[in-house]
Amino acid sequence: MSLSPGWLRGNSEGHSSSGSLNWLNILSLLIAPLGLVGNGAVLWLLGFGIRRNHFSVYILNLAAADALFLFFSFLSSILRFFPFFDLTRKILSFFTSMSYTVGLSLLAAISTERCLSALFPLWYRCRRPKHTSAAVCAVLWALIGTLWLLYFVLWYHFNFNFFTLITILASWFLLLTCIMCVSSLILLLRVQCRSRRRQPPRLYLLVLLTVLMFLLCDLPWGIWDFMNFYSKLDVRPSWLCDALACVNSSVNPLIYFLVGRLGNKRREPLREVLQRALGHEQGLGGGTTNTHTHISSPETTL
Repeated sequence: MSLSPGWLRGNSEGHSSSGSLNWLNILSLLIAPLGLVGNGAVLWLLGFGIRRNHFSVYILNLAAADALFLFFSFLSSILRFFPFFDLTRKILSFFTSMSYTVGLSLLAAISTERCLSALFPLWYRCRRPKHTSAAVCAVLWALIGTLWLLYFVLWYHFNFNFFTLITILASWFLLLTCIMCVSSLILLLRVQCRSRRRQPPRLYLLVLLTVLMFLLCDLPWGIWDFMNFYSKLDVRPSWLCDALACVNSSVNPLIYFLVGRLGNKRREPLREVLQRALGHEQGLGGGTTNTHTHISSPETTL
């Protein structure tokens, strides 16, 4: 989540590096299209090629958030080469920040749900409401979209003091980051205990790798913006943060397919690989079941 986008700090970022034609900006321009292709493939397969379960609904929405982030980041990088209207830059920054916040929120929801399934496997299998994933995703998109839209309208049209709204968004950012870190740590400990006896489910490896990449590549984008707003200084290494954020959103589809191919040397269609990676496996307390059987069963699909 970008807590203080460039259009809220003025145009200092846009003129700070003599046109900003450096290699990190070019790197972002090269990475973003590749990430769009990867996330587009995930969206197509989950939308039309695979019967979804409750976990793949989260991944579908995360891929959509990543694709939006990459698309608007790509457009913003192009605008740095040409003089455009300031309003255009503000709108692009708004959508980039919103998609980033949605991605963070979805990752927190994913890691929390996987943690609950590991700690309370019987409750999770028997008591979890059927449409929880779809409801959570819809609420997150609506809530975050409303907050950022309110933020944008109040500031741009009414020159409103946005300190309260930015504090709410900052608190949301810190809360979700803490939840994601704690739940991922618990999940890591459970996986470590299980790995001594049997191979851990692919879903847990997928979640841990995705969260790890976020902490390494995407978290600085929000932290530095947080420092920028409250320190009133433009201290963010924007080119590095933007490039790392593009790397994170682009590498997530690669993680899905690598986890799906784990332990399988024969070549398979991407649909089967992704289906295996996102298949419904039993919790850490039980054995691993056949992925194809579970992903097609009525009780695991939405």
